[in-house]
Order: sequence, then structure tokens, then C-alpha cells
Amino acid sequence: MSITEIETYGVERIPDADRTATPFDLFRVAFGGANTFATCVLGAFPILFGLSFWHGVAATLLGLTVGALILAPMALFGPLNGTNNAVSSSAHLGVHGRIVGSFLSLLTAVAFFSISVWSSGDALVGGAHRLVGLPESGWVYGVAYAVFALLVLVVCVYGFRFMLFVNKIAVAAASLLFVLGLFAFAGDFDPGYAGTLGAGDPLFWPSFIGAALIVLSNPVSFGAFLGDWSRYIPAHTPRRRVMAAAFLSQIATVLPFTFGLATASIIAAKAPQYVDPAAPNYVGGLLAVSPGWYFVPVCLIALIGGMSTGTTSLYGTGLDFSSVFPRFSRVQATLFIGTLSIVFIFAGRFAANLTQSISTFATLIITCTAPWMVIMALGYLTRRGWYDADALQVFNRRQRGGRYWFTHGWNWRGMTAWLASAALALAFVNLPGQFVGPLGELAGGVDVSLPLGLAAAALLYLALLSLFPEPREVYGPAGPRLVRAADVPVPPIVPATAEV
Repeated sequence: MSITEIETYGVERIPDADRTATPFDLFRVAFGGANTFATCVLGAFPILFGLSFWHGVAATLLGLTVGALILAPMALFGPLNGTNNAVSSSAHLGVHGRIVGSFLSLLTAVAFFSISVWSSGDALVGGAHRLVGLPESGWVYGVAYAVFALLVLVVCVYGFRFMLFVNKIAVAAASLLFVLGLFAFAGDFDPGYAGTLGAGDPLFWPSFIGAALIVLSNPVSFGAFLGDWSRYIPAHTPRRRVMAAAFLSQIATVLPFTFGLATASIIAAKAPQYVDPAAPNYVGGLLAVSPGWYFVPVCLIALIGGMSTGTTSLYGTGLDFSSVFPRFSRVQATLFIGTLSIVFIFAGRFAANLTQSISTFATLIITCTAPWMVIMALGYLTRRGWYDADALQVFNRRQRGGRYWFTHGWNWRGMTAWLASAALALAFVNLPGQFVGPLGELAGGVDVSLPLGLAAAALLYLALLSLFPEPREVYGPAGPRLVRAADVPVPPIVPATAEV
């Protein structure tokens, strides 16, 4: 299929003949979607929290490594089943329960698409203002946002091949521009930047862990989307290569994270008003400390990064929406959700001033997504990687029954584990000045929501599978691993109008 042909496949299983992508293609899309200006903003958080540069490096490496390890198994479902991860989740949450994955990915995509457009648009306008005196007025920002959003929408309508082409360019170009930043800021950078919190300060560990969790949230945010891209990888591809591609795509983002961390330390030393935790403005601070010749690279990073992140987010949004409402084709769903997202971007920026709260919203969504990812990964482990690709499509074909019908289309084991662990994680969220859950202060100011949610999901899901075994037929010929199975029949696949 040519990059100029509009992709027609939705969430139905991709035919083997058309699955010609490679693990390296997955690496480029996943890395390209994170090798952006928005990731630099996340990289600045350790400095905003008062950490030194080297403590910030340690928090970043910890968050990236743990997040990449959590993310890697989510790349396996696409090649196995030839569809996206939300549809694959039918095997563990039920034919109807799979809407949880679609809903989470929909919210995540809209949130990160908005963050991408806003941060990239602000950087582009700010750079143009410093470079050629372009006025920083509302209508100029509006034009920048509109151009970004419409370009992204066009790429997403054309589909996976066009998106892959854009990311091929984005990965190389953005990486080169970040490396160029080493020369731009070499004279001002001080690796000995001490921050405002010493290791003995009572706020040090809460800040260190909070910074690591913010970094960790970036890899986790890709969990629901990996299947959107990996479904074009042939099923016979070695699984270790697929997982390695997903893992390394996030480890590679140490480049934009370090850029954000290093430049934030320069901003804190030379223009501290821009890193005030009450009203941080990393983009403004970066432009304030950048040499004049680096304004053009900043604008290019904003443009390339906005395209890359926006396409990876919005493409998955359209695909998931078409899976929840099968009457919509992928193109129709992409246009519909894309239009709504653009309306949200303008309303949120100019009417409701949601640019700060959307970051909090995205963090809360990820807090709910992480337990879902654990259930998927453990489900894969207990099923020995065996799935019935035909039974996964029951919902999309408006049918009933099959291996994954469970109880009226819901697998209450997976649903209970997800609901309980997500609720527990939300209760322990501690984002000072933004959102603090009812139990958020119990850990001494440390945000333990993500690790608590991950652990609770793992323990509760395995316990429910052991106490209330699933039908043996969902496990395939080799049987279950770690848990028991029940010898009960599963209903046949029938039209939706028939009784099950």
C-alpha cells in the first residue's frame, strides 16, 4: 500500500499479506511520538520540583526504565491478533468489557493531542516573535494551533503508512536538532546545578519519586496505542524483537528528557521566574535563555514534534472510536474525533483556560491506564500468549457468544481487578496544587498512586483467576499458566439478535 493511499483497515484483523511492518518501524513510530517538545517539558519537572541536575538524571533514568518495562509487553498483542490493543483486551475483560481500553485510549489521545498542539504552537509563535517580531496575539496562536491540528488530521486520515513516513523524518530531524542544542547551551550549562532540595531535606524523596513518576507516565501513555502500530507486524516475528523495539523506543527518549532537564537547570539559574512551581513556563524560559541562532531550531522542533506526537495520538483515537462504534469507518471516525478534538483545543485554550489542568487530567488517565496494562500483561502470561483472533472480533461484527463472552459479554474478574486498583490508585494521587486524592497524604506527601495501582492490579487479578477459574477453552491447547481453569462450556458465536 502506497503512503498516498488512504488506509481502509479499521480494527478488523489485518490480512497476513498486508502485514509488512518491522519491529524497527514500531521503534520509529513510538520513539517519534515521544521525541518531541512535549517530552522536553516533562523533562523539566525534576528541576521544577527542586532537584539537582544529577538527582534529576537519576529520577529520569528510573522513571524511563520502569515505564519502558511496563510498556514492552503491550507491543505483543498487535502481531498476535492483527488488531489494536483495545480489541485484544476482549480476551481478558470480555466482549463488552473491551470498551474500557477504547475509552482510556480515547481520553489519553485527546489529552496528549491537546498538550502537543498547545506546547508546540506556543514554542513556534514564541520563536517567531523573537526571530521576526511576529506578534504574540490570540489570533496568531489560533492560526498556529489550527495549522498543527489540520496537518495532523490529514496525516491520520491517510493512515499508518503516511504516519510511518512522517515519523521516519521526525525521528532523524528532531534528534539532530536536540543534539544541536548541546552546542547552543554548552556555555551556560552547569552539571553541578544543586537545585533547592538537598538529599537530607524532608521534601527530597517525595519530590524525587514524584519526578520519576511523571517521567514514567510518558512510556505508560503509549500502552493503549502500541497495538495500533504493531498490528502491521507479521505474527511470526520473534516476540523478543517486538518487545525490544517498544522498550528501546522509550529508553531512546532520554535525549529529549535530558534536553529538557539540562535547559531547565539553565533557566533556573538565569531566569528563575520561568520555573516558579506555581506558574511554570518552560517554553518562555527556553526562548529567554536560547541564543538567537537557535530560535529557528526551536521552531523546527516544535513543528516536527507537534506533527509526530499529534499523529500518533489522533490516529489511535480514530481507530478506537471506530472499534466502539462499528458503523463508523476508520476514516469517518478519525474525521469525527479529530474535529471534536480541534474544537476542544480552541475552547480549552481560549475560553476555559484548561492548558494547566489538562496535564493533570492526562496524569489521572494514565493512573487508570496502568492497572489495565498490568491485567493485559498478566492475561497474556496466564494464556501463554494464545488468543482466538476470530472470537476477538465478535463485538465488531455485532455478534454474541464465543470464548470471550464470559458473563453477558463481561469478564467480571478482569473488570473487578481494574476498577478496584484504578480507584485505589486515584485515591492515593498526590499532585500538590493540582489534585490530591482522599488518601493522598498517607504516604508522607509521596505520590504512590502508580506503584500501588500496579501492585493491586497484579495481586487482585491473579487472586480472582485462581479463586474463580475461567473456562478452559480461553486458554488454548496448552492450558493455563499459574492459575486454574474450569471445565465449563462456552456459548457459540451467533448473531446479536439470537439468545446466548
